[in-house]
Amino acid sequence: MVGRLSQFVKKTLAILVGLALLCSSVPAQEQADYTFRVQSDLVLVNVTVKDKSGNFVRGLKPEDFTILEDNKPQKVVSFDVENIDAVATQDVVQAKPLPGQSAPATPTAAAAPSGSDADRFKDRRLIVLFFDLSAMEPDEIDRAITSAEHYVDTQMAPADMVSIVSLGSSLLVNQDFTADHDLLKTQLQAFGEGSGQGFEEGTTGSTEGTPDTGQPFTADDTEYNIFNTDRRLEALRSVAEKLSHMQQKKSLIYFSSGMDRTGIENQSELRAATNAAVRANMAIYTMDLRGLQALVAGGEAQNASLRGTSAYSGQSSINALNSNFTTQETLVTLASDTGGRAFLDSNDFSQVFKGVQQDTSAYYLLGFHSTNPAKDGRYRRISVKVNTPGVKVEYRRGYYAPADYRHSTKEDKELQLEQELASELATTDLPLYLGDAYFRLEANKFYIPISLVVPGSEIPFTRSSDRDKATLDVIGVVLDSEHHPVNRIRDTVKLAVDSSSDVRKKNVQYDTGISLPPGKFHLKFVVRENETGRMGSFETDLEIPDLKAPVLKMSSVVLASQLQPAKKGGTSSPLIHDGSEIIPNVTHVFSATQHLRLYYEVYDPGRVAATADAPQAKPGIRLLTNVAFFRGKAKVFESSTVELTELNARDRKAGVFQLDLPLSPLKPGFYTCQVNVIDDAAGQFSFPRLALLIRPEAPTSAQQP
Repeated sequence: MVGRLSQFVKKTLAILVGLALLCSSVPAQEQADYTFRVQSDLVLVNVTVKDKSGNFVRGLKPEDFTILEDNKPQKVVSFDVENIDAVATQDVVQAKPLPGQSAPATPTAAAAPSGSDADRFKDRRLIVLFFDLSAMEPDEIDRAITSAEHYVDTQMAPADMVSIVSLGSSLLVNQDFTADHDLLKTQLQAFGEGSGQGFEEGTTGSTEGTPDTGQPFTADDTEYNIFNTDRRLEALRSVAEKLSHMQQKKSLIYFSSGMDRTGIENQSELRAATNAAVRANMAIYTMDLRGLQALVAGGEAQNASLRGTSAYSGQSSINALNSNFTTQETLVTLASDTGGRAFLDSNDFSQVFKGVQQDTSAYYLLGFHSTNPAKDGRYRRISVKVNTPGVKVEYRRGYYAPADYRHSTKEDKELQLEQELASELATTDLPLYLGDAYFRLEANKFYIPISLVVPGSEIPFTRSSDRDKATLDVIGVVLDSEHHPVNRIRDTVKLAVDSSSDVRKKNVQYDTGISLPPGKFHLKFVVRENETGRMGSFETDLEIPDLKAPVLKMSSVVLASQLQPAKKGGTSSPLIHDGSEIIPNVTHVFSATQHLRLYYEVYDPGRVAATADAPQAKPGIRLLTNVAFFRGKAKVFESSTVELTELNARDRKAGVFQLDLPLSPLKPGFYTCQVNVIDDAAGQFSFPRLALLIRPEAPTSAQQP
């Protein structure tokens, strides 16, 4: 079987210039009826108030606080006091607010009691231990595990509820929130030397100043490292989003050996991660497990000798320091932008646990709705004042406002498409309809034409240079029966018409094609119009037959009403003949004045054998076909029979039928179109049926009353 064949064979755009259907006549998409979105603009701020002796100031009320956002006063709409030091018992043994992929089962623990998360985690210190195993060395993993075990044994307070998350080749929730020391110790001890088999950073650069390991060159892994950093940041964002429904402050301790960013390439994902953490009220505390390092010229003793003399220059020492600094800079950014702290250049790894406990022992939780309605994605500064003199106030200094589509960056827009493509829920803000078919190219290779239709009335056009213009982004994926991606499509369609009023009465259709082997597949496509950012998605299953059984081997039947000139130099498609391309009609809705074009193929037909009456008959084929139309059970029209006596697509061993039927003899209404195909030589037949709608011609303005 041919697997994962060619990418994207053909792409073309067709604006249907004939009379197309209005939006009301498009059939409903078979997807989820509704998609519910919940958006909250509540901004949460954790405020710690201490007196001159460093003690937490208790007894404050909402009216004692003044919150300013960009120097404008905000009204406190929610207020709570979290006093974690007051918890003396472990009445909540385990809870599961982190749904998702989990590690192998751990010993059974007591189930969380019923009730809301707000009550369940009241006065609790929620800590996530995040082990980045994707790049840590074995000794660094040992240090992280040892420090975590020491915390569980000696530092873990009764109020602490701890979760363990790890990132290796995938993101795993190894242990959900629990106060059970034994459960935590069991999971920590499960990490071994093989736990670090993830996506390590590659080497990038020239051979000068690199280890002399016999390799003739040093690979440029820049793009690979960008991917590696992005997946770490995406993992942090994913954890924050999973915990966003809990208002209490969360603390995530990120154990790693640094994180390197490549210029501005990772900026979008870094900002997305920090924004998600801020919205989820989660502070990130970063711990560099490399500890206090001595950067010696020429590298460490366990490494191979270096090429050249550059490793022993002053510039080499500066480069080593700068390289170490850049890997720590991202850790500092993650911590400072989320209200946490970075713990670097220290071999005392218990400091991070002490810092988390000190920062979350007691605090006020204030919430407000911003008076600034702009969704510009800009940073907004927060200032909190208390009307009690002589106190020290600690709080997060700001947050990024939500951004609408117009204010999103190019990277954010691309991420939005990827997230929608991966989402299990369909979005229907932009109506989208999809049609597909299959035609055999070789024994185990089929051409799959795919058509996407968007009603023209749903596309906002802007006037530019005496033309109306719009753009559509298209992204799609094809999954096999094991849910593995086997093909992917990404394209941007630019529309430019003299008057958008003509398009609003028609449809915009995007046609593409891919090659697949026989089997069962799942298609999902997402289309976004780039003026307001509305998106629509469509999913469907596709089964491509093997065509090896002793039955009539037939392709899909394509219904169309239009032809367009084929693009010069484009990849050949079964739908292209004599310089013209058939444009599939996805919705099967036609006007009474149009012609119905049918296209289908029969493969490997039987051969006519010589008989006693005709012993010298030339071997050939005999395929017969016609089309019948039914309304209910009554046949109302049948076309004349077409006979094919030789293959007209010999390279594909196919007999091709192209029928052209005027629809004027049929009255407007719903019909069942039955295609009758008989292989007279083989004694085989097939009668595929398709539904279609014929609607009356719209009256002209002169005919309208």
